[in-house]
Amino acid sequence: MSAQAGHAEEMSAQAGHAEEMSAQAGHAEEVSAQNSSGPLDGVRVVDLTQALAGPFCTMLLADLGADVIKVEPPRGDMTRYAGPLLPDDELKAYGGYFQSINRNKRSICVDLKSPHGVEVVRELVRTSPVLVENMRPGVMDRLGLSYEALRDLNPALVYACVRGFGDPRTGVSPYTEWPAFDVTAQAMGGFIGITGAADGTVQKAGASVGDIYPGTLLALGICAALHHATTTGRGQFLDVSMYDAILALCERIVYQHSYLGEVPGPQGNSHPMLCPFDVFEASDGHVTIAAPTDNHWALLCDAVGRPDLATDDRYSSNLRRVKHGDDVRKIIAGWTIGRTKAEIVEVLGGKVPVAPVNTIADIYADRHTAARGMLVEVEQPGSANPVTIVGPPIKLTETPSAIRRRAPLLGEHTDEVLSDVGMSDDEIAGLRKAEVIT
Repeated sequence: MSAQAGHAEEMSAQAGHAEEMSAQAGHAEEVSAQNSSGPLDGVRVVDLTQALAGPFCTMLLADLGADVIKVEPPRGDMTRYAGPLLPDDELKAYGGYFQSINRNKRSICVDLKSPHGVEVVRELVRTSPVLVENMRPGVMDRLGLSYEALRDLNPALVYACVRGFGDPRTGVSPYTEWPAFDVTAQAMGGFIGITGAADGTVQKAGASVGDIYPGTLLALGICAALHHATTTGRGQFLDVSMYDAILALCERIVYQHSYLGEVPGPQGNSHPMLCPFDVFEASDGHVTIAAPTDNHWALLCDAVGRPDLATDDRYSSNLRRVKHGDDVRKIIAGWTIGRTKAEIVEVLGGKVPVAPVNTIADIYADRHTAARGMLVEVEQPGSANPVTIVGPPIKLTETPSAIRRRAPLLGEHTDEVLSDVGMSDDEIAGLRKAEVIT
């Protein structure tokens, strides 16, 4: 969801004082045994994002070694209290939603409604190459934290934001002021319109692609802008619109409409231009089989005991198979329905692109996820039991990405971070006394 949709103060009444939580939970422990600090080591990111799109972006940067300073309001990011919680969690500092996308970050708690709180952020920006936010357009400007104001403090600053419909600096949308969630972007960007049953019943994605894909693109844009700033000394403003990102994800519908005048709609689990490229029912679930190339098609025909189909004029090319797609799918479905997923994979694996449709239980049991480090245990403050979150998918040989610490408690690193940027103990104590920080 986008942080435009609400305020953390309204959603997080369960938040406790940061110092009390730190005392109960102890310090964050290093999770990864890897010594590398990642390719973005030394890059400090001031993270003013909440919810999912922005925090996912900064999570990617943190996994790659950036020092992400999560600046939270007094009641914390709205997702801290979204759950799920472990049954024995006595602290209830945050649940799985927050843990998953805020690992590797340090948290400071600052009241931006106070001029002194705004000045704390300005001090962070003076020595930070990157700032990321996902507030409504104009909010940062009204706080005195606009890109233009912060650029005066730090000309090399990369200022990045993700919003539902973009920022006026890069193009004024008629929807600029509209709030947006994941499902909003999926709908307006074209994703839902081509996803669903062949009878036209539409379906949103199970994953929050309307948030996660824009966040991923924003992280890529930040890395590109950082490279430019490193070589020229000049920062810049960049943004990703959630609508734009999902349209880019659905690029196929653009050229289909341009080339053919079509208005693509849902078509179930098939593909409009590739065949076979489908989900098929097995005796114990489903599998995907994709054999659009003539080589893969011939191998598939041999495997299902129908080598004659490889030379049949109706199916001898992908274009012809698309034309006779219903017949192709019926033939393959007749073969898969009498076999288990494991039996189908045993026959086709390594020859034809095939995959079982996995549940999360299947994924936990798959040797791939262990070999690739994709399920990582981290500490859950308040519980005696560790929890598992997804590992970094970006793998580098010289500077590996890693999960180095659990998600932070609210304000857990306030003193540490402010000390890093040169504030004295007395200055920090004064800010805390004035309730500017917690």
